[in-house]
Amino acid sequence: MSTALISSLTYYLSEHPYIVGFRWGHSQSWGSTWSFLIASIFLYIAVSSSLHIILSISLRRNRSVPLGHIPDIHSLLMSILSATIFAGILLSTAAEIRDTRWFWRRSKTATPLQWLLCFPLGTRASGRVFFWSYVFYLTRFLHMLRTIFTVFRRRRLAVSQLFCNSAMAFTSFLWLEFSQSYQVLAILSTTLVYSVVYGYRFWTGFGLPGSVFPSFVVNCQLVLVVCNLVSHAGVLTMHLIKGGCNGIGAWGLNSVLNGAILLLFLNFYMRMHSRMRHRIANTSPELEPADVIMQKN
Repeated sequence: MSTALISSLTYYLSEHPYIVGFRWGHSQSWGSTWSFLIASIFLYIAVSSSLHIILSISLRRNRSVPLGHIPDIHSLLMSILSATIFAGILLSTAAEIRDTRWFWRRSKTATPLQWLLCFPLGTRASGRVFFWSYVFYLTRFLHMLRTIFTVFRRRRLAVSQLFCNSAMAFTSFLWLEFSQSYQVLAILSTTLVYSVVYGYRFWTGFGLPGSVFPSFVVNCQLVLVVCNLVSHAGVLTMHLIKGGCNGIGAWGLNSVLNGAILLLFLNFYMRMHSRMRHRIANTSPELEPADVIMQKN
């Protein structure tokens, strides 16, 4: 029975005719135009900013809008979607490597890792891997709902959050539009981390015990940032060695955006740990640091 289940999952995640025959195109894929992308990002920023201003004016200070378990259900949905995309693109990558390995000699590609880091020149956005890249792109707009939840619950709107979410949607679009190298590793690492992070948020959102480690979500995001840095270095190395990777121009723009996101994240990370150390230093001697962490959680 387990073999039949695995075969069924493999078929629906990597061998279904729609997945195999997928092709990114302005007339074939919903949300695949530049106008849609720009309008969506503008609408996201406008709605989030407007809600923040309206709530700041109409509600009393420190009063939040009750949302019940809507954010927790959103976290569960995002966790399931992330896990599905991770499994789908992992199986699809294995299938693509199996089917196209014979062609690698022409592009000086010797190993699967080299293919993951550096698509051969002339690669088109079609097939299994790009189908799951497209699904990942669409989920970026669902991810933006967390900003709305933050505005309702905390009445706070960070410019860095608007920038990071907008940049991620823009980056995901570039992956498809220019068949950019490196995107498979980026999607694998991001969906793996997001499935854990959103699952953790769903778990704690219903009052279940959280992690004994402080800043669990932030530390997961730190792992993701490190993986992205290593992958970017690998792409640049392969581009210089092989004489060209597909979509390297878009990769350069993505590197600038990722660099800005990295600086914002490091700034937040350092400020968070500075506040934590200050809180521990000002705690009474009767309390151990672990007690402070448990109180914080």
